[in-house]
Amino acid sequence: MTSLALIEAAAARLAGHSRVTPLLNAPLLDQIAGRRIFVKAECLQWTGSFKFRGGWSAVSALPPGTKGVMAYSSGNHAQGVALAAHHHGLPCVILMPADAPAVKIANTRAYGAEVVLYDRATEDRDAIGARLAATRGLALVKPFDDAQVIAGQGTVGLEIARQAAEAGIAAATVLTCCGGGGLTAGIALALEARAPHLSVRPCEPAGFDDTARSLVSGKRERNATTTGSICDAIVTPSPGEITFPILNRLCGPGLVVTDDEACRAVALAFHHLRIGLEPGGAVALAAALFRQDLPDTVICTASGGNVDAGLFTDILTRFEA
Repeated sequence: MTSLALIEAAAARLAGHSRVTPLLNAPLLDQIAGRRIFVKAECLQWTGSFKFRGGWSAVSALPPGTKGVMAYSSGNHAQGVALAAHHHGLPCVILMPADAPAVKIANTRAYGAEVVLYDRATEDRDAIGARLAATRGLALVKPFDDAQVIAGQGTVGLEIARQAAEAGIAAATVLTCCGGGGLTAGIALALEARAPHLSVRPCEPAGFDDTARSLVSGKRERNATTTGSICDAIVTPSPGEITFPILNRLCGPGLVVTDDEACRAVALAFHHLRIGLEPGGAVALAAALFRQDLPDTVICTASGGNVDAGLFTDILTRFEA
């Protein structure tokens, strides 16, 4: 299981390879929300998302003699694992949904990975991934249900704890963009040890709020479908087997935002912070901006910026500042 020791070990292996991303603030965003909002800009991480951390953590922990790596992802985990594998000189096969954004598919191939596409509405990615990994003798790096991946994502929490202290933040709620729960679980574990005054709440798109519902019921709930949201990066069937017990123990109630609210957050992040976010990477910011049951100070993860240029232009046109 992931622990603070595992997160700290991942941080040591990531040192000099990952970016320490900034904690941003914009007074005009604070005015819109009626609270202070600090944005952990993981969209500025290598490969455009926090997923590089988990990818590097997992790949760098593989035993000597590993033949290659395999991963399945809608794009951000794919790119993180692909780049990590490239730097470690390992072959990489990535299983991606055919409807993933074109920029994510193209970038994954550009990092040197072989991309295998599947239909997420009719095919079981876990089964396909396990079969490919077994057939080719590859080490499977899961997108969130992997202790080393969670440890890598937990390094975001270590940075938040340090940066919050430097900013004089005595107490805050940390909002995370949540799919399978790897980022949320890692951050929650790190903050439990390093900054217990910072509480964590996961954020999801409407219709895909499996984590929020699971936290209410106390058991892993599933979404009825895996398609239908513009927030593709965080659309997953259910919380992970490894991640959910951590979320259930450490997280507050989940928050849910609409696709339009996520898109509005994308536009506001560009106008006031000058960062580019994908909708799935903006749901935590959307919750910080548009939900009322939050404290005076909020820290939110801007978890990814891998958005197609056409979609980004459309969002900025539809949601002017």
